[in-house]
Amino acid sequence: MAVTIDRAGLAEFLRRRRSALQPDDVGLPRGQRRRTTGLRREEVAGLCHMSTDYYSRLEQERGPQPSEQMVAAIAQGLHLSLAERDHLFRLAGHRAPVPGTGSEHVSPGLLRILDRLTDTPAEVVTELGETLRQTPLGVALVGDLTAYRGPERSLGYRWFSDPASRARYAPEEHAFLSRLFASGLRELTALRGPGSRAAQLADDLLARSEEFRRVWDAHEVGLAPRDTKRFLHPEVGLLELSCQSLLDPEQSHRLLVYTAAPGSESHERLRLLSVIGETVLGPTG
Repeated sequence: MAVTIDRAGLAEFLRRRRSALQPDDVGLPRGQRRRTTGLRREEVAGLCHMSTDYYSRLEQERGPQPSEQMVAAIAQGLHLSLAERDHLFRLAGHRAPVPGTGSEHVSPGLLRILDRLTDTPAEVVTELGETLRQTPLGVALVGDLTAYRGPERSLGYRWFSDPASRARYAPEEHAFLSRLFASGLRELTALRGPGSRAAQLADDLLARSEEFRRVWDAHEVGLAPRDTKRFLHPEVGLLELSCQSLLDPEQSHRLLVYTAAPGSESHERLRLLSVIGETVLGPTG
């Protein structure tokens, strides 16, 4: 049964959600002389990675029907809950996404925490190790991991398919990380079953990587990440960082936060990296 766009309902819902958000709710500076109740249209458009004109037309009941990709971007930019996201899809004339662990919609709670980690490397990842969001310092630490497409979005997949992906990890950690990624993918394949994305990644790697076949055939499961992660940055050198993890069980997403012990050499290097990151990325990332 076809679903038709509700232009008036869509426009009203977008206006209401925009007016309910404040800049600090989404990691934006408040600034001075602010007269708008809630966010400005141009601010929402920036959060959704679309033009202000395109977004404005939706609020004015004009323009073409937004694609599913556009609706997903708006839902994320407005920090909608899953129920609100599904409602937005229906108003825009699309079926709501099928519930499951493959969703890339980051929950508002995780986003609120991430937006406040302005001086800390952090990222939101899926169960397959696909980075959905990063803080600016997270990008400075390991590069923009959200730019990958296809199976390369998974860190475990890139680890075996692209040798360059290992450059920012200390060489002495490589053997363990190979075992860790293979172990995690084996467990996930058993959990999600044949035909799952995890199984597809495993089949692809078995066909193309001799190293993956070797560690896969060991049938290791239950390996846990080490408490301290060792990153090798091309400009500041070795950083030994603790990793704290916060799980969103509904979406199978994790917020990973990397910190250095105060007073340590890695702490000083992380401070230096924040300066370098601002220079390269700009103050807003």
